[in-house]
Amino acid sequence: MWISFEMVINITLTILFGYVYLSIFTAFFIGNIRRPVGFYIMYGLHIGFTVISTGFGFFVELHLFLSQLPFVVLTILAVVLLPLTIYSKNKRENLEGQLETANERIAELIVFEERQRIARDLHDTLGQKLSMIGLKSDLASRLIARDPQQALIEIKDIRQTASIALKEVRELVSDMRTNKFEDELMRISQILKAAEMEFVFEGDVDSLRVPPLVENVLSMCLKEAVTNIVKHSGATKCEIAFHQNFKEVHLIVRDNGQGITKKQALKTGNGLKGMRERLEFINGTFKIESENGTTLTVSIPVTITHQKVAENLKNL
Repeated sequence: MWISFEMVINITLTILFGYVYLSIFTAFFIGNIRRPVGFYIMYGLHIGFTVISTGFGFFVELHLFLSQLPFVVLTILAVVLLPLTIYSKNKRENLEGQLETANERIAELIVFEERQRIARDLHDTLGQKLSMIGLKSDLASRLIARDPQQALIEIKDIRQTASIALKEVRELVSDMRTNKFEDELMRISQILKAAEMEFVFEGDVDSLRVPPLVENVLSMCLKEAVTNIVKHSGATKCEIAFHQNFKEVHLIVRDNGQGITKKQALKTGNGLKGMRERLEFINGTFKIESENGTTLTVSIPVTITHQKVAENLKNL
């Protein structure tokens, strides 16, 4: 509204008195228009009216305009360039502000994701070890009266497990921990033995050829699955099968326990939720079946597609 009024004044004063330089002030205000459509409309109109009024001024007051021709040329150049310069500057500052806000948001998401990762890793690491310590403590308390020697062995195992847990927590804090699938198999075999469960394994661990990230997620899934079996299934037998082809790695964990209901499978506790999040990050999937016990099937691509991982990162 005010800019339109200024343009009318500019046209009038330019034609009557040769005050073409007043167009520079209007150009400054036009450059500060935020909306692109409004800016380009007013910018085009202002250039057109300035050129027309200047041309008409030459026709009416030729000698006056010829005497200040250099200034008239500079004014027209300013009318053309000044709004674009100011508009570009404001747009750049706006984009820089948006970028700064986006960077702050990314930093917040990184902190949040790191907290989630630490929570998952602490659950996966300490949960398993504390379960083992609890099982061995119960076993030692039952044996201490009738078999003190065996109870002492169990207590030593508890001490060793606690030391391993402390070491893993320290490595977790320093971000130095690596999870080998073969090492995880050895750990879960100890847990199943302590829980007095039969353990059957099928597969060739030496044939595992996957990136470290995939192996780490595979190990965590195995750890979580066995921890859930020991805690909740009431099973007496645990079977683990491992297969790899040129496309995917498949891990199958089966027990003969009471099974898991659909409601339990959909729960978003740290265990299954953490497993799902880890698998989604590397484009993996898992399936739970409850028939004659519980069967967990994990499938992970051998090759991680970076584009898909980037999409998963955006969705975090």
